Amino acid sequence: MTSRPNRIARFGQAMQQRRGLIQLIQWVVVGLYAFLLVVPALLPLPDYQAHILTSLTVFAEFVFWGLWWPFVLISMVLMGRVWCGVFCPEGTLTEAASRIGLGRPIPDWMRWGGWPFVAFLGTTLYGQLASVYQYPLGALVVLGGSTVAAIIVGLIYGKGTRVWCRQLCPVNGVFNLLARLSPTHFRTDQAQWAAHNQAVRNGDAVRMSAPDCAPLIPLKQLDSAGDCHACGRCSGYKDAMQLEWRAPGAELIEPPQPVRFTHYSVLVFGLLGIAIGAFSWSASPWFVQIKQLLAFWLIEHDLMWPLTTTLPTWILTNYPEHNDVFNLLDGSLITLWIVVGGGLLGAATSLPLLLGNWLMGGKATLSRLWHLSLSLIPLGGLGVFLGLSATTMTLLRGDGINLTWANDLRATLLVLACLWGLRLAWRITGEQLNSGQLGGGSTSRLIGTTSVAMACLPAIGVWYLMFWGW
Repeated sequence: MTSRPNRIARFGQAMQQRRGLIQLIQWVVVGLYAFLLVVPALLPLPDYQAHILTSLTVFAEFVFWGLWWPFVLISMVLMGRVWCGVFCPEGTLTEAASRIGLGRPIPDWMRWGGWPFVAFLGTTLYGQLASVYQYPLGALVVLGGSTVAAIIVGLIYGKGTRVWCRQLCPVNGVFNLLARLSPTHFRTDQAQWAAHNQAVRNGDAVRMSAPDCAPLIPLKQLDSAGDCHACGRCSGYKDAMQLEWRAPGAELIEPPQPVRFTHYSVLVFGLLGIAIGAFSWSASPWFVQIKQLLAFWLIEHDLMWPLTTTLPTWILTNYPEHNDVFNLLDGSLITLWIVVGGGLLGAATSLPLLLGNWLMGGKATLSRLWHLSLSLIPLGGLGVFLGLSATTMTLLRGDGINLTWANDLRATLLVLACLWGLRLAWRITGEQLNSGQLGGGSTSRLIGTTSVAMACLPAIGVWYLMFWGW
C-alpha cells in the first residue's frame, strides 16, 4: 500500500480513537446552532442600515445562509458526509435522544423510498413561503421545526442510532448524491473481513465488538459514501475497514448498489427542478408580470379576498413594518412557480436523457437511465451552491464589499460543472458498454454523452437568466 493511503487511513483511525473530541465538537456546534437560531428570532427586526458585524440577526443570517449551508455542500464533495457524522446538530440531537428513547423498530411507512424527495420539496416550499433566508422567525420555524422533528423521531425509534438522518432528513437525498463525488470514503475490505472471521474461529484473533453505526449501514458491505456519515467509529474494525482515497466520482461509474428512481427524482426534479424554481421566482420579471395579470383579473371579477387575505408570519411572510407581506395570491403563485416550474425543468432535463437512453441501443432499461443521470450531480450540486451563495453576495454587498468578479466566477463554475458531468457521462457509458448494456460501441457512448450535454441546457438557461438575462 502506498504512503498516501496509509496517511489517510491513519486519519480515519485517529477519528475512531478520539471520539471524546468529536463529541465535544458536536455539542459545541449544537450550542452555537441553538443560539444563532433562537436568539435572533426573539430580537426586534434590524433596520436597513444593519450590517453583518453590527447586528446579531444579520450575522446569524450570514452564518446560516451565507456560510453554513453553501460550504456544507462543498464539504460533501470534498470529504463525503463528514458534516453529518462530526458536526450536524440534528444528527447529534436525534442520536442522543435515541439513546434514552423508546427504541421502537423503524416502521414500514418510514422506509418508503420517496421520502428524500418529498421532504426536500416540502422544506423548500415552506422555506420560500416563510422567507427563510431573510427573516429569523422563518429560519427558526424551518430549521428549528426540522430539529424538533429529529428529536421526536429519536425519542421513539431506534436505540442510539440516527433513524431521522437515514429516513426523513430533508437533505439526506441531496447529501447522498453529492458525497458520491468525494475523493475519500470509508470502505470494507471483504477479503480481510473474511480472514479476520476465520482467525477468530481458529483462535488466532480476538472477537471485536461491533461499532455502533449511527446511520444503520451494514458494515460488511460498506463501499459507498452516499449513506456513510464518515464519523470514523468503524475505522479499524476487524482490520478490514479504513478511510481511503479514490478517484473523484469513481462511485458514479460503478455504483456499489443499484441506482434507483429515488436518486433520479432528487437529482433531476429536486436539484435541477424544484431548487432552481425556488431560487428563481424572486428574480424573475415573468413572475411579476403573471402576478399583475392575475391581480387585474381578480379585481375585474370582484374577487378581492386572495389579495387581502394574509396568514400568520410563521406560515406566510407577514412583516408590514418592513413592507413585506405575502397575500394568498403571492403564496399560491410562489407555490405554483416552484412546483410547476420545477416539474417542467425536470421534464425538460429528462427528455434528452430518455431519448439518449433509447438511441444508445441495447436494452433501454430504466436502471441504465438512472445510472446515466448521475452525470448531472456536479451541475445539480453547483446550482444549489449558486442559489445559496446569492445570499452571501447580497449580504457582503450590503456591507460595501466589491464583488464585481462574482458573475465571472459563476460562469466559470457552471462551465466546469458541465465539463465534469460530460466526463462522467463518457465514463459511465464506457462502463455500460463493457457490461453489455449498450449496443453500438463508441457511437452509443457519444449519443449518451450528448444527451447529458443537452440535459444540462434547461438549468444553464435559467441560471443565465438569473445572473445575466434578467
